[in-house]
Amino acid sequence: MKIVISGGGTGGHIYPALALIREIQKKHKDCSFLYIGTEKGLESQLVPRENIPFKSIHITGFRRKLSFENVKTIFRFLKGVSDSKKMLKEFGADVVIGTGGYVCGPVVYAAAKLGIPTIIHEQNSVPGLTNKFLSRYSTKIAVCFDEAKDFFPEEKTVLTGNPRASEVLSYSGSRKGLETVGLDPRKPTVLVVGGSRGARPINEAILKVMSQLGEKPYQLLYVTGDVHFDKVQEEMKLIGNPTNVVVKPFIHNMPEVLAGVDLVVARSGATTLAELTALGVPSILIPSPYVTNNHQEKNADSLVVKGAATKILEKELTGSKLITMIDQILLSETELHKMKEAAKSLGMPDASERVHQLMEEIVSNKK
Repeated sequence: MKIVISGGGTGGHIYPALALIREIQKKHKDCSFLYIGTEKGLESQLVPRENIPFKSIHITGFRRKLSFENVKTIFRFLKGVSDSKKMLKEFGADVVIGTGGYVCGPVVYAAAKLGIPTIIHEQNSVPGLTNKFLSRYSTKIAVCFDEAKDFFPEEKTVLTGNPRASEVLSYSGSRKGLETVGLDPRKPTVLVVGGSRGARPINEAILKVMSQLGEKPYQLLYVTGDVHFDKVQEEMKLIGNPTNVVVKPFIHNMPEVLAGVDLVVARSGATTLAELTALGVPSILIPSPYVTNNHQEKNADSLVVKGAATKILEKELTGSKLITMIDQILLSETELHKMKEAAKSLGMPDASERVHQLMEEIVSNKK
């Protein structure tokens, strides 16, 4: 079978795609893949690292106010559809799966017009514009939250969960990943990460309490994001780097590292939440307010209401509030255990298999 995957922009769209590819490769050695992304997106770095054939198209998203750029985007979309059709025909695609981001628009639309079975995978509780548009043309729609079903045609929509959950679960119970980043696997550990590109407000809050963190009985892995790393390092030189804090720009083996931590401070992107619930890791979530329909706050609420996480809105975020909340959870064995159990109860560890079955079903129906 020849499978085309498309997804880009952020790790939240790319990591589920890569997890699904790896899962299918385990079971079907004869499957071949083509990944279609954008040349400047994060996918152009991550996908080739996995030795997956990669091609790119040029596409941008629509602006939410009247702009000449939107006219340009329409022409880019049409050109992207034309380029995608050529790629799909040359590859001989049997099925196309879109995992989110602007790039999926022309790729999945092109496949639908060519009569190729398609799946769009919506990770968030509230879908973005691209998937809302594609839902009219896709064969099936896979979702990760029950809340997302309301936005799509009922007869097409299937609750599958996020393929990334299946992948991180393979590391469950191991703390060896902490050693790979220079941490002690025997000590309680907090991971602070602002997403694949980092988050300036989270970085600023952590830097303000860095000296206090150095006095804590736990250790902290602080992932700044590549674009913020140099500035954070300058600040750390002035503040001093506590021995119990390790600072990294990016973590490539995040599933392995995540399995070893006791508490996570992060944004509430859907892929992050899938990882946390698969492993049963408690979290302090700081939703990004800069996303479509405020979907990160709604994602976070789905964990908070079950007791698996606590939430701090970015406008209310301070270093002192964050460190107080970390202490309240990590230094209380009862609270930590309660949140772990709640997080674990929300996991969907067989997500990759569910999406895989959906893919085989629609390809079989076409035949």
